[in-house]
Amino acid sequence: MNYRLTQLILVAAFLCVLVTGQAYEDKRCKCVCPSPAAVLNGTGSTDRKLYIANVPPNKCNCDGVILPRVGDEIKGREQEFCPRCDCKYESRNTTVIKVVVILVIWMVMLLLVYMGFLLCLDPLMHKRRPRSYQEVGTEESRNLLLQGEENED
Repeated sequence: MNYRLTQLILVAAFLCVLVTGQAYEDKRCKCVCPSPAAVLNGTGSTDRKLYIANVPPNKCNCDGVILPRVGDEIKGREQEFCPRCDCKYESRNTTVIKVVVILVIWMVMLLLVYMGFLLCLDPLMHKRRPRSYQEVGTEESRNLLLQGEENED
């Protein structure tokens, strides 16, 4: 029992470290663009690439996010490449997400502890009680039933 409890505590500590150890940006610019090869080769390729950058909202466009990364590949074809890109500025509250995840983990842990408590309590609640009556054999029960019917007539 002690070994299981130790394992449970270690898993809980590990999950808490994972949740608090990750660092994410609350605001980002997400751009979906065609592959640069689609512009260079002139093919109608359906391959799309995702570009994510941490820039202010006014820089969330092709010039601020994509051209610094692929500007050398598409040199001279920016006017053909940029209109095909779809850029969106996103903001999220990672603190609320972390709090919700931690609450869910704690609830699961509490339910596991409660289940362990009930498993330990179950044998105590369902002890075999000695029978306080004597079992009557089949012949004796038939005779008693027949005697009861005769008395009623």
